[in-house]
Amino acid sequence: MTLLMKPWIICLLAGAVLLSANSYSGTVVVRPSSQAFDAFAVRDLVFQQHQWQELLRQQQQINILQSLPLGCVAVTLPFDHFSCGLQSYRPYQYQDKPVYIQIDPPMSDGPSQ
Repeated sequence: MTLLMKPWIICLLAGAVLLSANSYSGTVVVRPSSQAFDAFAVRDLVFQQHQWQELLRQQQQINILQSLPLGCVAVTLPFDHFSCGLQSYRPYQYQDKPVYIQIDPPMSDGPSQ
């Protein structure tokens, strides 16, 4: 007797695999119907928390300096930027003050040596 001849065995095995898999959901809170609950306020709060976490994540990816480290060299090619060892920064104006945003080192247009 082969498995190809008995498709119900395959269904039985697939069902056993699905039933043995663990599934998890979020926290379930049961409230009495007499207690006031505003689902839209909860939705808005979760959305605000998500936005805050997203802003923190984005800010961690952007390195902004108000002054450059010592030893930085001004470079004009292929565009104006500052080279500080292995790091490179582009100057920008923010609220009438210079700030420097870390960038990937630009590729040189000059001939390779």
